[in-house]
Amino acid sequence: MHNLMQNWPLRVERIIDHAARYHPNRKIISRSVEGPVTHSNYSEIRTKALQVAQALSGLGIGRGDVVGVMAWNTARHLEIWYGAPGAGAALHTLNPRLFADQMVYVINHAEDKILFVDHDLIPLIEAIWDKLTTVKHLIIMTDADHMPETKIPGAICYEDWVASVDGDFEWVKGEETDACGICYTSGTTGNPKGVVYTHRSNTLHALACQSPDMLGLSSRETIMPVVPLFHANGWSIGYTAPMAGAQMVMPGRDMSPAGLYEMLGHGVNITAAVPTIWLLLLQYLEANQELELPDLERVVIGGSSCPRAVIETFQNKYGVQVLHAWGMTELSPLGTICSFKPEVMELDPDARVDVQETTGHPPFTVDLKITDDEGRILPWDSNTQGRLWARGDAVVGEYLKGNQSATDSEGWFDTGDVATMDPHGYMAIRDRSKDVIKSGGEWISSIDLENAALGHPDVAEAAAVGVPHPKWDERPILVIVRKPGKEPEPADILDIVSKRFAKWQIPDDVVFMDEIPHTATGKISKLQLRGILEEMNYKLPG
Repeated sequence: MHNLMQNWPLRVERIIDHAARYHPNRKIISRSVEGPVTHSNYSEIRTKALQVAQALSGLGIGRGDVVGVMAWNTARHLEIWYGAPGAGAALHTLNPRLFADQMVYVINHAEDKILFVDHDLIPLIEAIWDKLTTVKHLIIMTDADHMPETKIPGAICYEDWVASVDGDFEWVKGEETDACGICYTSGTTGNPKGVVYTHRSNTLHALACQSPDMLGLSSRETIMPVVPLFHANGWSIGYTAPMAGAQMVMPGRDMSPAGLYEMLGHGVNITAAVPTIWLLLLQYLEANQELELPDLERVVIGGSSCPRAVIETFQNKYGVQVLHAWGMTELSPLGTICSFKPEVMELDPDARVDVQETTGHPPFTVDLKITDDEGRILPWDSNTQGRLWARGDAVVGEYLKGNQSATDSEGWFDTGDVATMDPHGYMAIRDRSKDVIKSGGEWISSIDLENAALGHPDVAEAAAVGVPHPKWDERPILVIVRKPGKEPEPADILDIVSKRFAKWQIPDDVVFMDEIPHTATGKISKLQLRGILEEMNYKLPG
C-alpha cells in the first residue's frame, strides 16, 4: 500500500503561520533594548518575519547559509527567529557572555554570513570584527533614532532595512530535514561544539514541549521566557508559545529582580529560567514583603539543579507550582519535566517535594537509560546511579563538522550526567560525570550537597567540589557565598547538610568566597573553582 497522506513538511515557518492565522491578536509584550515596553502580536510578528526573509534574500542569503543573531529576548529577536529560517537559512544564536576567543571561534566555525546584533552589544562585535572571516554584513537591531556610531563599515539599521521591503514574499521552500538553527555548547572542556537543529526536530520538539505533562501551554496563557533565546534553543519557547497561541512577555536585557517582577505584572502565569534567577527574585520578594505574585501559576526551573528551598518557597508562600526540568543543548533541549503522575499525586505534600527534587520524566520523543561503565543496563530503583543516555527525534546525532557520530551504534547519546531512575520513570541528576566526588570508592553527589547547603537561610550560593585526600582519594568541601550582611557559621551549615547525608558524605570543610565563578550559560564552573582553590594553595583541615 502506497502512502496516501499529504506531503506536508514540518517546517518552523508553519508555526508562525498558524499563530498569525488562528491567534492573530495574541499579544507580544516586549521590553525593547531602547527601554520602552512595546506591544505587538503574532500577525505583526509574521509580517515583520516575512520582511526579514525577503530582505535577507535580497542580500543573497538562501538555503545552506548561516545567519547569526546576538540579542536579548525581544519582539525583534522573535522576528528574526522566524525570518532567517523563512529565508532558507539556519539561525545561529550567539551568547554575548562568551569569551572573545570563543565568540570568534563559533562565528567562524558556523560560517555566519550576516550578524544581527542588539545595539548595546555592538562593542563586543567591534572588538573581534577584524577576526571574523565569513561575515559580510552587520545589521544593528534598532531604529534610526538609536543607531549607534560604530567603526564597523557599512553597518545597517534594522528597522530601516526591514522597511525597505514590502513583505510580499513566500517562505523559501525546502525539506523538513534542512538545517533550521545552530546552538553551541558552553565549551567547558575545549572549543564549543555546534548542534544543528532541523525544521523537523524543532517542530516535533515544540509539540512535545507543549503537551500537558510538559509545559502544558494553551492559548489562554501568558508565558515569559526569562531564559535567553540564545541558551539551548531558547528552551523551545520561541516555537512552543506561538504553536499554542499563548501570549508572550519578552523581558529584554533587564534581568534584575526588579525588572523581571515588573514584567511579571503583565499577566504572566508561566515563566522559565535557571535557578540563580529565581533565587535572586525570591530574595527580592523577601526584602519587599508587600510584593506578591498574583498571576503566576507555574515556574519552570532548569539549567542546573533546583534547591528544595526554592521549590518550597514558591509553592508554600506564593502558591506557584515548580516544574523542575532537565535538558541540554544536544537535546534541543528538553529531556524531562517533573509534572505529577497519579502515583505522585497520591503522596503527602513533603513526599511530593521529594519527587520534585528529581528532574521528572520524559515526553514521548525522548528515551532514556542508565548504564554502568561497561554499558550494562542498571535498574530503575531510585538508588542505583549510572551514566545517563538519551535518544530521540530532537537529540544530536553528530556535531557540526565533527566528522563522526555523537552516539553509539544504537543511537544512544552519552549525556555526561550521572543519574538515577525510579520505578515510575522519574530521573534524578546526581552529578556531571566530571564533577562527581569519589571518596573511598563511593560516589558523593555534589549537586545534592549544594542543594542541602542552600537550605541555610544565610547562604546565597553553594558549590561542592572534591579535593585530593591521601587516604580517601577525594573529600568534599563546600564553597559558600553569604547573603549580604549575613555571617553564617560553618558548623550550622554542616548541621543542615548532616540531616540529609550519611556521616562519611558530610563535607570536611566550608570555605567562604565573595563570588563563585560561572560559565557563559550561568552554571557554576567547577573547573575554574578548582583552579581558584589551587591558586589559594588550599589544604584540607587537619
